[in-house]
Amino acid sequence: MNRLIIATLAAATVLGAQTAPAKAPAKQAPLPSYRTLKYPPLKEVRIPEVATYTLANGMKLYLVENHELPIISGFALVRTGNLFDPPDKIGLADVTGTVMRTGGTKSKTGDELDEQLENIAASVESDIGETSGRVSFSALKENTDEVLAVFKDVLTEPEFRQDKLDLVKTQLRSAISRRNDSPGGIAAREFSEAVYGRDNSYGWRMEYEHVDRIQRDDLIAFYRRYFFPANIMLSIYGDFSAPEMKARIEKLFADWNYTQPVVPPFPPVRQKAVPGVFLASKDDVNQTFFYAGHLGGLLNDRNYPALEVMADILGGGFKSRLFKRIRTELGYAYSIGADWGANYNHPGVFTISGSTKSASTAETLKVVREEIEKIRTTEVTDAELASAKDTVLNSFVFNFDTPGKTLTRLVTYEYFGYPKDFIFQYQKGVAAVTKADVLRVAREYLKPENVTIVAVGKPAEFGEPLTALGMPVKAIDLTIPEAKQPAAKVDAASTERGRQLLQRLQAAAGGAEKIAAVKDFTAVSTAEIQAGPMPMKASRTLRWLSPGHLRQEQELPFGKITAYFDGTAGWLATPQGTMDLQGPFLKQTREEAFRFPMGLWLSDRVPGRTVNATAEDVIEVSDQQGNSVRVQLEPKTGLPLKQFYRTVTMQGPPSEVEESYSDWRDVDGLRLPFAITLQQSGRKIMDVSITDYKLNSGLKAEELSQKP
Repeated sequence: MNRLIIATLAAATVLGAQTAPAKAPAKQAPLPSYRTLKYPPLKEVRIPEVATYTLANGMKLYLVENHELPIISGFALVRTGNLFDPPDKIGLADVTGTVMRTGGTKSKTGDELDEQLENIAASVESDIGETSGRVSFSALKENTDEVLAVFKDVLTEPEFRQDKLDLVKTQLRSAISRRNDSPGGIAAREFSEAVYGRDNSYGWRMEYEHVDRIQRDDLIAFYRRYFFPANIMLSIYGDFSAPEMKARIEKLFADWNYTQPVVPPFPPVRQKAVPGVFLASKDDVNQTFFYAGHLGGLLNDRNYPALEVMADILGGGFKSRLFKRIRTELGYAYSIGADWGANYNHPGVFTISGSTKSASTAETLKVVREEIEKIRTTEVTDAELASAKDTVLNSFVFNFDTPGKTLTRLVTYEYFGYPKDFIFQYQKGVAAVTKADVLRVAREYLKPENVTIVAVGKPAEFGEPLTALGMPVKAIDLTIPEAKQPAAKVDAASTERGRQLLQRLQAAAGGAEKIAAVKDFTAVSTAEIQAGPMPMKASRTLRWLSPGHLRQEQELPFGKITAYFDGTAGWLATPQGTMDLQGPFLKQTREEAFRFPMGLWLSDRVPGRTVNATAEDVIEVSDQQGNSVRVQLEPKTGLPLKQFYRTVTMQGPPSEVEESYSDWRDVDGLRLPFAITLQQSGRKIMDVSITDYKLNSGLKAEELSQKP
């Protein structure tokens, strides 16, 4: 029926179209040109009334009422930062700022706080950046008291629980291991470190060894040094009465009267220019990512408005000179931009950054230098000046489009000692910039002779070598250094004690000669692996053949994985295929071969190995290839109780592993464990149950090396 109606209507429409007299189309009025569009002037930036107080404990309080929504938000700004990191514990401030919240308070864990806040659509967060720390909150008006109580506890009584510290350290190690994955990230990092210098807190780089040194006591000490009332500026904005909120805050923090000496100034930047080209070779890219520039300036520089306009003309967007020439005209790059970097209390960095096809790397960088020189020698056009000033002023307004943003900016100005009317000084400065000003600041502040260039790409595909730029080219080493383990004291007494403990282990396991008589070894086991919310079951077979052949087979839910190592090299077979052992896979397998019991327990017979007592009932065995393991003996029996070692993971970052042994039984005259538990970075990752051992079953190297 519906189809019939539709067909009838369609026929009537066609018939009407055939019989109706044709009408001349109405004449369309021409569309107006975008050039004729008129825009109203920008609204004036209005500063809300800020009620300012100093509490009895020295904390400064800033309140701004805003009754548009029933929401209350705020933040505590703390004079601290990663510029105060100890040189041997780089990352301490960042870790402290994170675990301050995730580690919970004395009364609740971080997970319990998460659940409480999620149930009322609220948040409390903390972090520490370069030059400030921040603890913030947000809540519906009806939940203000509850959320303020949580905020106060996080700010004044963080617990820094060990499990959350361990989690953050694991995440940082993972980030370090992946820091060379992104070529753009490499270029940004290497450029910043080169410009600021690598021997100070502006250019320090976090490594594994720094993460390893950070302990819970360090977080507590860092927190206690910088988090005290007189060092905090507390700002709150939202739907409240300022006098009532002041009374709430006074009552809430009445018992927090902790004091510390005044925090010293942040260290100054003393880096000298490092002109030259720095090249990081990366063979898995088909583009070159680059940064070029030098130290910038301060926000309160009288010429900062003109420098902002100059940078926008040079590389601020689609109309900029760099974009037009390098992308539009030459087609060398997809992205290119320039920025005059300025900070509140130390120089920022002037940067020109982008990416280009590998073949046009040198040509692109030549054009960059030409455009720097051009803007230093000739005046910009009237159109360029007008467009850049509009862009800078228009974007500036968005820093003040909400009361929260405005309060944040005002408090930040006071934090760094800027005048209250800095907003308006800057606006007037931009509006007053002339073409002559742009030329003057370009000549005065842009220093071609000081430019540092960092490029990350594949040199074999460069059309011209970077030496064509006429500057020295230095290679960047992207190697990620392994953590340096604190060396245990080694002397005649400790090595003699180590020898005695190892002999005790040998005797407890069945005797050194019985161990030495084992020429091949097979262990069949089942394992429960903690891999996500549900444990994963696996069956494992390990075969060892003296002196160093090792084959491991694992049956997992997604397929079989087999690894073979002959003491020097090997291969790995997975459902995706077979490949040679290399990188972290090779290193991990080599370490496992070093720790294999039949060899490890006879380390006093292996040339190049050191056996050293590091504590009561603990020996450390190491070799000249950098392998090392600590073995803790069970005091009563002398059998291994635990093993401690550092190893790489398949994702790269090193990890602390603890193996615990139990259920020792007799196997052909040897004592061997039938239960093993592995913990990695303080978290259990695997339980292993041995179901069968076979000794001297006649294994052959040809059998072990056979690929699936």
